[in-house]
Amino acid sequence: MSTGSTRALFVAEPPAAWNLRPPVVVDCSVLAALLWAEPAGSDAAALLAGKALHAPALLPYELSNVARSKCRSGVPAEVARAGLQSLADQRVVLHDTPALDSFDVAQKLGLSAYDAAYLWLAAELKAPLVTFDQRLAEAAQRHLDGLE
Repeated sequence: MSTGSTRALFVAEPPAAWNLRPPVVVDCSVLAALLWAEPAGSDAAALLAGKALHAPALLPYELSNVARSKCRSGVPAEVARAGLQSLADQRVVLHDTPALDSFDVAQKLGLSAYDAAYLWLAAELKAPLVTFDQRLAEAAQRHLDGLE
């Protein structure tokens, strides 16, 4: 219905930073390699340079579990703690992931609910998923290829 007056049409755009720092979803395996300077960490750092890192909110708990496993394998607790403390330096944006959506992805692709949360987030952000987990990477490729 026209009122006869001209109304301004506004378009709100995301900040240019989105384009300058494209988003990627990083899983626990990638962050662990970075935080504890694992041999593959330098490959991950090079790939992630200039990207905005995103992950499900479960990431800190998974990394705490990695730290605990490192201690059980002989890594000093101070080293494990230092890796966890350096997570803040990575500036990872954490996202809540709906349990039902993660469940549906897990069921469809035969993944754990944890892995499915990363994949759900990648699909939601329309962003690549970076992982050292070959099984997750293969499932992600199939799932993300089907998105428009």
